[in-house]
Amino acid sequence: MELYTIRRRRGWGTAEEVEVAAKRSREVGDDEMAGEVRWIRSYVVEEDDGTLGTLCIYQATGPSALRDHARRAGLPCDEIQKVVDTVLVRPDPD
Repeated sequence: MELYTIRRRRGWGTAEEVEVAAKRSREVGDDEMAGEVRWIRSYVVEEDDGTLGTLCIYQATGPSALRDHARRAGLPCDEIQKVVDTVLVRPDPD
């Protein structure tokens, strides 16, 4: 599997909606697509219009698996980019 970023823009209005979507995303990935998609982490971001979006890090067999995962989980999937390298200056803060 390769490493990818997924940008999900303006998907949610509240943090609670993000939590519901995260649960659904994990279930689909872990139960239905375990050999194709693995969710690593997501950063929830505030969009210009006040809604919430995410920048997600996934391992996947390819972009089509990520699009299928998003469709099954009912998630936006605006941009997919393959990660070619990681530069770690310091770990994510708690």
